[in-house]
Amino acid sequence: MTPHLVVTLAPGATPIGRPPHWQRAIADKEGSELPLTRSIGALLSRFGLPVWTMHEYRPRSDHWSADEMASGLDRIYRLVLRHNRDIPHGLIDSIKLLPEVADARPGRIAVARLPDGHAVAHALARPRDDGARRAVGLPMARRMARGEAITVAVVDTGVDLDHPNLVPVLQPGMDMVDILEGQEDFIGDKIGADDRPEDEVGHGTHVTGVIAATGQGAPEGVAPAVRILPVRVLATMVRDGEKVGAGLVENINSGVKWAIDQGADIINMSLGVRHEGGGLPHREIIDYAARKGVTIVAAAGNDGQEAFYYPGAFPSVIAVGSMGPDGNPSFFSTYGPHISLIAPGEGIVSTAIGGGLAHASGTSHAAPFATGAAALVQSLARRRGGRLSAPAIKKILTDSADRLGPRFRDRHAGYGRLNIADALRLADARLN
Repeated sequence: MTPHLVVTLAPGATPIGRPPHWQRAIADKEGSELPLTRSIGALLSRFGLPVWTMHEYRPRSDHWSADEMASGLDRIYRLVLRHNRDIPHGLIDSIKLLPEVADARPGRIAVARLPDGHAVAHALARPRDDGARRAVGLPMARRMARGEAITVAVVDTGVDLDHPNLVPVLQPGMDMVDILEGQEDFIGDKIGADDRPEDEVGHGTHVTGVIAATGQGAPEGVAPAVRILPVRVLATMVRDGEKVGAGLVENINSGVKWAIDQGADIINMSLGVRHEGGGLPHREIIDYAARKGVTIVAAAGNDGQEAFYYPGAFPSVIAVGSMGPDGNPSFFSTYGPHISLIAPGEGIVSTAIGGGLAHASGTSHAAPFATGAAALVQSLARRRGGRLSAPAIKKILTDSADRLGPRFRDRHAGYGRLNIADALRLADARLN
């Protein structure tokens, strides 16, 4: 993919002209030929680097809202290199030194895969995962709530829009994938952002089924009465002979903002970017979600090391690690002081593209258990005529988790194992 820069202007700084939003610029470059500012233009000329200048975000209405401006969304721009070459050494640091610039960073790629290499095989070839669902108190929890009146956005590789276990819960979604350049690295649907978030990898379909599958010959989802808002932000790439979802972090951010603006109560992000210097990935959009009261649930990561993957490492996000059938953290589950809790993440049976079922393992498939639990807790509050804040939901899930030992918090398991039934009991008591 052609490299690009993400530049945030300082408050009060004014761009040259009116750069178009990146989705419009894909079809029509008019307005994107000018440099963002004169100083940035001078630097780019010195490095011999022509770019297309685009606005990263689109306001929810005709004007930027107070929350959008407080998160800085109105000041963030994407500078896409017109030629496929590396970003010159020292350019980003030079841009950061300009007085009108608050931040500059290179564009990043996020990847999501089905870690269980045979995830496309029908689940009938292996045992069901009923034990995992009992371990988190799901049978009892469903007697208390089923997720009514709650909208959950799944920001991922899309979803099988015709899967019989998902059709009843799906709402109109969005495909944010639009690969500007470097399309040879991708296969399938890679251009033309539209309203058809069809899954070509299987990752998003599997995650969605854990949350809300209706149970037609398959395990019922954690919150089968929720409304699912599918948002495709990752295109299809082949790595080592395996299909994976891959795409720009910036497009993921746009998908999250779209979901928030569509009224999502909870957003599942079974993906993550490891922080390796520079600005924190997803920072501004997670801040916007917090201001709008939206709960974000994210996967912890699958490298089995102590590491910070974003958005999970942000304090406002529920970061979910994986546990195995024995209730202990999975060997592959990334850990650290930011982990909120662990949930079933090994051999999870859920929906697969093509209308079938599949097994998959990873923190990507543990996160939707916590997302479903958050939806059940919020639906219980709605039934009482109220609404819980995102921090209150996170606290209910962590306070009700089953501790693994005498310590209040564990670096591998956070506050412990997800216990959905106890979370609902605690929510009921606090609502009373």
